[in-house]
Amino acid sequence: MNALEATDLTVRYGDLTAVDRVTLTLAEGETLAVLGANGAGKSTLLAALAGTHLPVSGSVLLDGEPVGRLPAHRRVRRGIALVPEGRRLFGSLTVEENLLMGRYPRRAGQWDLGAVYDMFPQLADMKDRRGSVLSGGQQQAVAIGRALLANPRVLLLDEVSLGLAPTVVAQLYDAVRRITASGTTALVVEQDLDQALRVADRVQCLLGGRTVLESPAAGLDRDTVADAYFGITRRAG
Repeated sequence: MNALEATDLTVRYGDLTAVDRVTLTLAEGETLAVLGANGAGKSTLLAALAGTHLPVSGSVLLDGEPVGRLPAHRRVRRGIALVPEGRRLFGSLTVEENLLMGRYPRRAGQWDLGAVYDMFPQLADMKDRRGSVLSGGQQQAVAIGRALLANPRVLLLDEVSLGLAPTVVAQLYDAVRRITASGTTALVVEQDLDQALRVADRVQCLLGGRTVLESPAAGLDRDTVADAYFGITRRAG
């Protein structure tokens, strides 16, 4: 059984179709990278999976059970946790207080405060620092840690690399690799192809809200992904 499955998912903003009949599957312990340029529908797809924007049609299954009409807070309790684009921390709260916000669903699992501090040791050293004074990379680490404290069945990561220096991005993706190696199922939305391929088992590329490429990540030709990313069709010969 798949951990997460979406079938013919369509999401609109008014008359604009942002996600058009997208189907995806995510097996237990697998990491799927969803790629695409700005406006491809990646973040909207995550919003539909997380329950922050309900689709107009299609289905979402978690462990074979329908969750597509559930609001976001009930999906968190069922095991879907989102690390949103832009981190969305509470600036007036400390690092530890922000992290503990993820614990409210009280799902059983391997992730507790100590495990998060083991994954991100720098956060333990700044646990009393307010979120508003953190660097972008530190905020992203807190956002990931907050989602982990919900002990998700499926972790959704939206644009981990956004606005961050390459060295910081590499460090964060090292942590993502360790998180997924521990058995966490993950869906990563990303524009940085190199980082996405570092962690992904499979790749799905969106263009104009539709799936234009699905492939195992291993051995995937970079030019093939780039062509799908930009909608380029190459002629033979």
